[in-house]
Amino acid sequence: MSMNKVVPLSKASQKKLIAYYQSLQNMNNITRESYRSNLEEIDRHYQREVDTTEENAKATRANRLGDVTKKRNITVPVIMPQVEAATEYQSSVFLTGEPLFGVVSAPEHIDAALQLETTIEQQALKGGWTQELMLLFRDGFKYNEALLEADWHTEAYETIDTDLSNDTDNGANLKQLLWAGNKIERWDLYNSFYDGRVDITKLSTEGEFAGTTKFMSKIAAKDYINSLTDTITANIRPAFESPSTVSIASNIGSYNYYVPSINPDKYDREKKKAMFDTDWFNWAGIENSDKNSGAIQYKAGYEITKLYVRILPSEFDIVVPKSNTPQIFKIIIVNHAYIVKAELQTNAHKRLPVLGCRPKLDGLGAQTKSLAENALDFQQLATSYMTSIIASQRRAINDRLLYDPSRVRESDINNPNSAAKIPVRPSAYGEPLSQAVYQFPYRQENTAIDMQQVQAIMGLANTANGQNQARQGQFVKGNRTLREYESVMQNANGTDQLTSILLEAQLFTPLKQIIKLNILQYQGKESYYSPTKERVVEVNPITLRNSVLHFRITDGLIPSSKVINSENFSVALQTIATNPQIGGGYDVTKMFSYLMKTQGADLRPFEKSPEQLAFEQAMGAWQEQARLALEKGVEFTSPQPKPQDYGYNPNPNQAPQQGALTNE
Repeated sequence: MSMNKVVPLSKASQKKLIAYYQSLQNMNNITRESYRSNLEEIDRHYQREVDTTEENAKATRANRLGDVTKKRNITVPVIMPQVEAATEYQSSVFLTGEPLFGVVSAPEHIDAALQLETTIEQQALKGGWTQELMLLFRDGFKYNEALLEADWHTEAYETIDTDLSNDTDNGANLKQLLWAGNKIERWDLYNSFYDGRVDITKLSTEGEFAGTTKFMSKIAAKDYINSLTDTITANIRPAFESPSTVSIASNIGSYNYYVPSINPDKYDREKKKAMFDTDWFNWAGIENSDKNSGAIQYKAGYEITKLYVRILPSEFDIVVPKSNTPQIFKIIIVNHAYIVKAELQTNAHKRLPVLGCRPKLDGLGAQTKSLAENALDFQQLATSYMTSIIASQRRAINDRLLYDPSRVRESDINNPNSAAKIPVRPSAYGEPLSQAVYQFPYRQENTAIDMQQVQAIMGLANTANGQNQARQGQFVKGNRTLREYESVMQNANGTDQLTSILLEAQLFTPLKQIIKLNILQYQGKESYYSPTKERVVEVNPITLRNSVLHFRITDGLIPSSKVINSENFSVALQTIATNPQIGGGYDVTKMFSYLMKTQGADLRPFEKSPEQLAFEQAMGAWQEQARLALEKGVEFTSPQPKPQDYGYNPNPNQAPQQGALTNE
């Protein structure tokens, strides 16, 4: 099993790589501030946290504390439902059902197809693929771009007595492989950067770099680096001694880790500053006795950057074969200054393992508006209507009054206490109270008209994005009959299907190829239990490499003309089964199995093994011989076939015992 090659780096090589990395970051700084601001604006509207006035913030906090007298504005939800509906639909097309990525092959390679399916199934469960892909869909519909890393991941563990802070090789041989397999991860766009000279959809094949940064606590960072194999141990101590800097509002343009402020009430700038600038241990009166190591800081953390670059190794004094040929490296950097691992990528797919997608594609690249951006103006307009409706009702209920100051005191009228008692002056005695206070009537029909306007605006937003609310949650993955298919797809408009086609081409086709080639290249012999097949599957990498395997097209992309009409097929099956003249040329068992697959039922777990079939055939022949001997009155002495003679165990949950089976 070949693996990516860890490359030793000289100090000169490290210095050049760090300088190159920082130049990439500085280049992205030109647009990073406006880019992050745009993401934040979208997220604020998505979360309906647009009104950032102090008045609204105070009213919100008062409402949460039970004070309903404080009135706050309401943002009409237009963007979030549209984004969630689109995310839900694409998730149902690509992520539901089993297996996640179906494998097809010629009959002679059917066992290899099962091995590949089972391997992918295990890696998807281990790596949480479904969650990462769902988050990617949501990014795509919010920002019209999303990034996904798909790489062969190795994870090691180290014995507890190994001190990672030592700058020696002590303990290096104690690391053991814990897990290896395909891992996919959606990248946080706030803290990722990539080669902007190419469109994001071509990043993996034409781009020269892509990277992402995470903020980790000291413990998490050490645990992460412990899990890496073949680290540059000499850099670990200075990396952990380097200062951590986290971006707050004052340095938004830096390439340091950035935490957006979307919900000011939950995570505003002051809270961010407190999190990263306060020495909580000192605040709590805890003093570190070890003066040489510095004060213990709760805020202490590290920025870990994962960088993929396509470079000429010779330009960085890196000694590898074919150093003047472009090659891909994976580099792990701590606090933007210390390389703790450098790995030459020898993947068969020859790509940067970072895939980008744009759910809306019209040839304008980053200028194309996302689904959320298309709905933004309509949400603002609907919100302005709703705000005016609420304001009108407040005025009618609270302050639109005529009163006679000679009969009622002004202070009593303006009393905010809803349970206050209002005394009447003596001048009002003997006259109707309606002559003392008169409230303007509120015309309820005006509210109804305004609400119709709000609904009309939301309808325009649906039109702008080609959304069809009727199809939400309608699609369930699995093979479909023609009638079922048409019933499902009639609620999905052309926009949804076009998006699925684009996602299949931009993302899932290359993703499946990367996953497959990584398995063929790196997978070792394994035994996996398949929950869907309810059996143990032995995976042999040699078998996989010698087989022709392809992925089944996603169900939601199959043209209706190619979806089976199960009713007609059932009639044909009955005809073949009852007419020996016609049925002689067909395998009725296989036809029935195929028909059940079109109904979403996989009969493979129930199929008899070759060993069972051989035993049953032998038993049938033995019984027929016994019957003929009985009819002829001849003694029949042939021994009854035994299951173990054919390698068949009729009780798989019970180990066969010698002599346990008899002819009786």
